[in-house]
Amino acid sequence: MARILFFGKLADAAGGRSRDWPLGEATKTIDDLVSALCAKEDALASALGEKSVRFIINEMIAPRDAAISDEDEIAFLPPVSGG
Repeated sequence: MARILFFGKLADAAGGRSRDWPLGEATKTIDDLVSALCAKEDALASALGEKSVRFIINEMIAPRDAAISDEDEIAFLPPVSGG
């Protein structure tokens, strides 16, 4: 099972900061994982739908089409603003 981490407002939308998620055969990329999560949770779907969400696989920034496996730790980072 992959370890999924949510930060900031994404953790609020997910109802927690982490969860274990069995990827299965249909979940090969971050995009597949986002689709699976969004299909099950409306609040998370809205939050993950933002273009500025960043993805981290095993502590490395990754593109949305990056490959993932059950051994990975996948983090979702919300948009950051500042000034």
